[in-house]
Amino acid sequence: MEYTQLGRTGLKVSRLVLGTMNFGPQTDEADSHAIMDAALDAGINFFDTANVYGWGENKGRTESIIGNWFAKGGERRDKVVLATKVHGNMAGDGPAWPNHDKLSALNIRRAVDASLKRLRTDYIDVYQFHHIDRATPFEEIWQAIDVLVQQGKILYVGSSNFPGYKIAQANELAARRGGTIGLVSEQCLYNLYERRAEMEVIPAAQEYGLGVIPWSPLQGGLLGGVIKKEVTGGRRASGRAADTLADPTARAQIQAYEDLLDKHGLKPGEVALAWLLTRPGVTGPIVGPRTAGQLESALRAAELELSEELLAGLDEVFPGQGPSPEAFAW
Repeated sequence: MEYTQLGRTGLKVSRLVLGTMNFGPQTDEADSHAIMDAALDAGINFFDTANVYGWGENKGRTESIIGNWFAKGGERRDKVVLATKVHGNMAGDGPAWPNHDKLSALNIRRAVDASLKRLRTDYIDVYQFHHIDRATPFEEIWQAIDVLVQQGKILYVGSSNFPGYKIAQANELAARRGGTIGLVSEQCLYNLYERRAEMEVIPAAQEYGLGVIPWSPLQGGLLGGVIKKEVTGGRRASGRAADTLADPTARAQIQAYEDLLDKHGLKPGEVALAWLLTRPGVTGPIVGPRTAGQLESALRAAELELSEELLAGLDEVFPGQGPSPEAFAW
């Protein structure tokens, strides 16, 4: 496993990030623990979760599964760079009680303590804002974070799903305040099919020294050989991938992608991950295995070297919008 610095920090993290969103809803606790053990054995030291994972009435369940795994000992907690998130409503499927979601100082304080309890740890390495909060000024957010850092409850702060201007706003204010390191990572939707982050988000992250952590590297399974699986009787596309394939133009694009990789004798899902590892600014993509086999596939992707010919072919199939402002200005 290769390691890199997380953005401008001295924190060393693996170039694959273990996503845990399926732990609980899709994968039971015993299998989740086995996957985490296998990931750690393979050298993956960066684990990502969120307080809302588990979903519905089971929000927080994923953090509890991770906490129970830490409690088994064996230096599990010491070896893991743990990232979780705050923003979502934790009140089941109903409306949030006032101040029980988003990024007010009150909710941040409450959410950190609840996550620490579920995770059975006394600190969080990277505490991430799961979404922007248009109602809360960054002066208040950074003041709350400063207190938590001083208390030793969190070490670094990251963002998720932030536009470029919010990354800039957050870090400019952090710099003016002094003594606040600001955002050190951005977790965004980014993959071969969905490349809009290249226009604003990734350039902003690079300018301010944030490590980029792409989520949904396979675009909900769309880039994992979904058409071939349909033809051979495998798992059919669902959700976002199925919606995309309903568009004939998009389906032809995905077919061209699968045909290209057939020509090179490569597996689509592994290439999609390996491509992200070639992208400027990317720390490592989040892989969210439901099974041990899916984790093994992700590990193979980390060792895959893509030829210049193949990279050029991928750009032909998925050209992206291009850099900003040229992509929309001239």
